[in-house]
Parts: sequence; structure tokens; C-alpha cells
Amino acid sequence: MDCIQHIDSAKVNEGDEKDVELQNQRDKSIEGQRLLILTDEQPWKPWKRSRSWVKECLVRVRCVMGSLMGMEWYCFATLGVLTAFLSFLMDLSVAKLLRAHQWLYSQLEGHCLLQFLCWTLYPVSLSALSTSFSQSICPFSAGSGVPEVRTILSGVDMPHYLSLTNLFAKYVGLICTLAAGSTVFLGKVGPFVHLSTMVGAYLNQLCTVLRGEKEERTEGAMLVVAAAVGVASCFGAPISGVLFSVEVMSSHFALKDYCPCFFAAACGALTFHLLSMWSGEQETLQALFQTSFSDDLPFYPLEIPVFAILGLLCGAGSCVYLFCHRWILLFIKTNKILIKVLSTEKALYSAMVVFLLASVTFPLSAGQYMASKLTIKQLLSSLLDSRQWTSQSHNASVVLQPNLCPWSEWISSGNPYLTLGFFLFMKLWMLVLACTLPLPAGYFMPVFIYGAAIGRLFGEGLAYVSLNGVYLDQNRNPINPGGYALAGAAAFSGAVTHTLSPALLALELTGQSTHAAPILLATLVANALARSGQRPSFYDALSISKKLPHLPSLLKVCPRLSSVPIGKVLGPRGPVLERAAGPTQVQQVLNTCSQTQIPVVDTLDSQILLGSINRSDLQTFLCHNHNKVLKKQLVDMCSIQPVSVQLSPDTTVQEAHGILSVLCGESLFVTERGRLSGVVTWPEMKRMMADLADDL
Repeated sequence: MDCIQHIDSAKVNEGDEKDVELQNQRDKSIEGQRLLILTDEQPWKPWKRSRSWVKECLVRVRCVMGSLMGMEWYCFATLGVLTAFLSFLMDLSVAKLLRAHQWLYSQLEGHCLLQFLCWTLYPVSLSALSTSFSQSICPFSAGSGVPEVRTILSGVDMPHYLSLTNLFAKYVGLICTLAAGSTVFLGKVGPFVHLSTMVGAYLNQLCTVLRGEKEERTEGAMLVVAAAVGVASCFGAPISGVLFSVEVMSSHFALKDYCPCFFAAACGALTFHLLSMWSGEQETLQALFQTSFSDDLPFYPLEIPVFAILGLLCGAGSCVYLFCHRWILLFIKTNKILIKVLSTEKALYSAMVVFLLASVTFPLSAGQYMASKLTIKQLLSSLLDSRQWTSQSHNASVVLQPNLCPWSEWISSGNPYLTLGFFLFMKLWMLVLACTLPLPAGYFMPVFIYGAAIGRLFGEGLAYVSLNGVYLDQNRNPINPGGYALAGAAAFSGAVTHTLSPALLALELTGQSTHAAPILLATLVANALARSGQRPSFYDALSISKKLPHLPSLLKVCPRLSSVPIGKVLGPRGPVLERAAGPTQVQQVLNTCSQTQIPVVDTLDSQILLGSINRSDLQTFLCHNHNKVLKKQLVDMCSIQPVSVQLSPDTTVQEAHGILSVLCGESLFVTERGRLSGVVTWPEMKRMMADLADDL
């Protein structure tokens, strides 16, 4: 019997040795295949010497460039140049399409019906094309894009909004939207910020490859820089672009991103101005909207309180506009007919709305009281004119030359007060209605122009009073209504967006530093009134309407969310490892979760948190234990990293979101008396905020 048992054990050992040898051969063959894939010695690739020579040259160029400065700075400069080129190309295309529309309309003079069809069907076709093209290629390309970028910068992963198809669809769709002209009354700032972030996301991947890194770094810094570049490339205003990125885009702006933002924004603004100069649009590097304000006495000291009153007026107007905007968003979400139309026939909805807007702005009807023949740029430049329209309204020679003096469109009716008042009344509901169009569009520039019209009407009234000797002595310099228009534009747009960057943008757009103090005063007063009562801003309302997991926007609507404990909304605890875990348990955890940091507890019964282990260390642990007969435990081969920050179940969601954003981490551990209660990751935070948004 002993001999038989000895023979059987020998056979078993021999069988085990054969199995081990077969497994080793399989591992060697798999490893050989991996090495063959990773090396350049693949026989099916042609021009081996040429490829190796090109690769060697690229490595040398990278070494030379890297010795001068970090590769990320080259990517920042490239981001500014590319975004400025895209902005200039878009402006050039839109200008040609607008001139084609104006030429066709002028050729049909004398045929009222044909002119009406030309005036309405041209923007209708472009808007329908923009909607159908963008929605068919990428449904995420509609709208401004700023609320989505804000959500991404807060830490939530939304890869569809940074895709290449979205970039192409949004760019082409935005050209068609802007080519519809002032009839639709939409801009390009918001979508271009989104376009810039998409370009920045791909440049971030390129920068990672050039640095030779295996693991991708966070792209948050590049996206923050791209947001600043988007504004700088639209207006050639780098400083206000950086301030916009700080105020609107980033809930926690890191100081390390300060210099990259200015560097990339300066590159974008300089490239935009150079392209405009080389194309003949500008004679030299100058402000986009040149003004002729007096430098000797730009305003009187007694006008300082008047600018504050203008700020109150713009703040009150912004509250009315934001109320109408929130109401129309809620109406669209609750009306069954509109829900059905917007879910199936978006192009038809855009065509119907634009046809209504174009019919109202027809120049031979109500459009003659709204300066409807002027483009977006002509509207702003005419409103910033320093001359008093009241004194020019009786000058027939000026009225007969609208091409040389665009502001003459405002006095064609003989009464500029009537034109400005009718413009403000009509554009209020028209702009609110245009915000519902499912196409790529920006909303900042129309709001900026609307504020300029408020300031112009206010300034014209004040100038009329001063001319009649009620306000000032007639022998002194007349009041400049253009200065009030500039202050109104900054105050109204700043109140709508709850920011101060429009004040600096107004100065950079016009190159007027003489009105810095009154413009800032009006903007501050308007912001104070608009922010009272925890009213959400324009972008906050869009985030809430789209139910985006953006916590700062949710807190504007429901401040009580700031006191919600995280233990109340925390999901079920994910997989954990005990310190004595073996390869089997480690493999199960790796198969069931995708976290980069796995919590380690003392035992599964006690759940006492010891620390965490990186996913890469666990994969190395499995490789070392793959061919060994004696399996080792996790604590024998891996070092457990201590947890520096732990959350309590009583920690609020707002505090947890802030800690996760500031630390730029991927996970936080929630413990109660040392026992692991759960793990907060960005997907988990997104789920919690989405649940809170659904409860509103």
C-alpha cells in the first residue's frame, strides 16, 4: 500500500510539474506577443528607416524645446493661436454671409413681398440648418456650453461635451446662427468658450504624449486656461478673459493657473488682432470698438451719483430679464406640446421661432423703429457714439447716409427716444424667446448690447435735460451719452451673469480708461441688486434647467442643500480589502470596481480603516503571486498608504465637494469612529448632486 501511495503521489507531482510548464509556456508566448506589439519591429509597417529617422528627429526637437521651457507652455501658446485663428475664420465667414444677405435685400428694393421673403427666409434657412446639422452630428452641441464646462471644471466627468464631433458640429452650427444676423440677436462668446475648452482637452492629451508620461494628468488646468482664451480670442481682451475664467468657470481657482491663463490669453488676443490687421479690418493693433470720448473732461463729478442710479436701473432690468428667462425655461419643460415638438422636430421649432422674430424686425414695418438693418457689431458701435442724437435728429444730411453713419438708423423716425424705447421693449421678449432655440448660440453679447441701449436712453435723456439748462450750464461741455451706454452695457451684463468681468471687458473693447471708475461703480451697484435674495444668475438658471450636477448653482435655488449631511445621501459602500487578503480577493475587487484607490481595512468584520492601496500596486501584487506556489498576503508585499483626510457622516455635501475640488483627489473616505462607512468619488458625487437636482 505504501508503494502504491508513493507511486500515486509521484504521478500527481509529475502532473503538476507538467501543468506548471504548460502555464509558463503560455505566459511566455503571451508576453512575447505583448513585446512584439509594443516594439517597432513589426514587419507589416513600411519605411522602417524613415520612421526611425523621423522619430529620432522628433525626440531631438522635444529635448531642445523642453530645455527652454516646459512642454505645457508650448501647448498654452498653441491653444491661444489656434483659438484665435478659429475665431477670426468664423468672423470672416459670418461677415461674408451677412453681406450676401444685405446685397440680396438691396437688390430687391421696390418689391415689398420679395424683400419680406428675403428678410425672413434667409435667417430661417440658416437657423434650421444650424439646428439640424448640430443635432444630427452631436446633440450636446446646442446652447451656450458654459454651464456644461462649469460642471466639468467642478470635477464631474462629461466626456461627450469635449468630443471632436461636438467641436465640429458646434463650430459649423455657430457660423450659421451668427449669419442669421441681428434678427435672431444671438452671440458667440459662450459657445466659443466651449470650443476653446474642447481644443484645450485635445492639446492636453498631446502635451501628455510629448512629455512621455504613461498616466494622463488631470486636464483641469488646461480647461481653465482654455476658458480664458475663449473670451480673449473673441474680443482681443486678455485681462477680462482671465477674470471671466476666475469668476464664471472655476468654483476654486488655483493660483498656479494664474500665469498660464494670462500667457495663453495674451497669445490668443495678439493673434486675433494680428489676423484682423493683416486682413485689412484694422489699421493697427487697436481696440475692437474704437470710441471718440473726450479725454479732457470725460464726465463731471456730479455725474458720479447718476452712474450709480444707472446701475440701479440696470440691476432692476436684469431682475426682470432673469425672471422672464427662468419662466420660459420652466414653461418649455412643462408644456406638453413644446416637449413633443422639441423632442422630435427641433429644426421645425427653430424655423417657426426665427420666422416670427424676422417678421417682427422687417425694416419696412416695425423693424424701422428697432434699427433692424444694423448687424450686432454695428449696433454696439452706434450705441457707443459720443454725439448726442437729439441734436442730430433734425440734420437731414446725416439721416440720408446710413452706410457712413450707422447710428443714423436710430434717428430715422425723427425721435431717438421712441426708437430706443421700442427697441428695449421688443428685444426683451425676443431675446428671451431666442434663448429657447435648440442650436449653438451665445447669450452674453446680446445682453451686453441690451444694457448699452438702456444706458444710451438714460444718457440721451440726461443730455436733453442738460441742453435745456436744467442740469448743467449751457456754456460747459455737453454730456456724453456714449459713456452711459458703455456703463449700462457693463452693468446690465454683469448683473445678468453675477460677475464684474464685463466692466473690464467694456474698457478693453473700447480702449477707454477714462470711464473706469463710473463703469465699475455702476456694475457693482447692479450686481448688488441682482444678487440680493439669492437669485440665480443666467448660467445658474441654465444649469438648473438642464439638471446638471453643479453644486454652486443648486445652492442658489435651494440654500438648505448646504446643510444636507453626506451620510444621508451616501450610496452603498463599495468593495474593500482586508490587510490579510490573498490574490483571489484582490482579483475579485479589481474585477468589480474601477477606483484608482482601494480602501484597506483591518478585517472585514471590524471595518477599521487602515489606509488605501493604488490599483497599480494591486496589479503588481497579482503578477508576483501568479507563478508562486506559496501565495503571499496583501500586507506582505504592498505598502498601505495612510489616509490624510477623512470625512464624517455629518460632513455636509457642500463641504465634501469643496474638499474634493481643492485636493484634486479622486476619492475621499467616510468613517465613523474609525470604521469605514463609504467612499466619496467624483461619480458618486455626481450621483448625489443629480439626486438633489431631481428633488428640486
